[in-house]
Amino acid sequence: MKKPLIALACALMCAGATAATPWQKITHPIAGSPQSVGTFSNGCIIGAHPLPLESDNYQVMRTDQRRYFGHPHLVAFIQRLSSQLHQDNLGTMLVGDMGMAAGGRFSSGHASHQTGLDVDIFLQLPHYRWTSAQLLRPQALDLVSADGKRVVSSRWQPQLGTMVRLAAQDDEVTRIFVSPAIKQRLCEDAGADRDWLRKVRPWFGHRAHMHVRLRCPADSLECEEQAPPPPGDGCGYELQSWFEPPKPGSQPHKKKTPPPPPPSCQALLDRHLL
Repeated sequence: MKKPLIALACALMCAGATAATPWQKITHPIAGSPQSVGTFSNGCIIGAHPLPLESDNYQVMRTDQRRYFGHPHLVAFIQRLSSQLHQDNLGTMLVGDMGMAAGGRFSSGHASHQTGLDVDIFLQLPHYRWTSAQLLRPQALDLVSADGKRVVSSRWQPQLGTMVRLAAQDDEVTRIFVSPAIKQRLCEDAGADRDWLRKVRPWFGHRAHMHVRLRCPADSLECEEQAPPPPGDGCGYELQSWFEPPKPGSQPHKKKTPPPPPPSCQALLDRHLL
């Protein structure tokens, strides 16, 4: 039976058809020492590094979108995690969106990924190299049942749990976003070693990939860190609340007008888009 697939034409890791933001017009990193500025959902980056596109340990998807830039700490993390997976013969890591050359806001697809500290990684670990055509138009494997309440066991591989755990145990990582059903599966399989689960956070979507977020670098003085996750492994009521139906009278989420960029990011735009 053919495994269900999700086309990446959806909002998972794709470029939208809406008008480009000013940040998308900056095609090369801003010169200077690496600095992440602002918040993960309202910021930019100076001195971003491109992730090397050739590696034995990982493959980069949708390179035509040029979303493979990030802080050097992010580049090092991707190389570190993929090397560990390769050494343990767990498969090849598939890297999705990082950020744009100067960070900043996307026209669609992401609210965060703006400071060079976020990366999407497919929850697939193939033991063969994808072709150029597959990488340009990748197919994401939906691991979650249609009702969103469980992982489909026939699509789940133990090495995926290992990959999430290894990422969460990295000192630079502060959060990993996955579907609530995937978080639940990780909780069920974790055993006695559960400290790393605190970093794994349930969030909408994320049925086929994990979104990894790094901490603000110590020398990025204008980078605003998130509060740490609550204590505990997050496998109790906090997780179960995601599976409860909406309360009567609750209002659907309304799209908010994006705030203005931080002053340093606005100054960067003003200099480079004259």
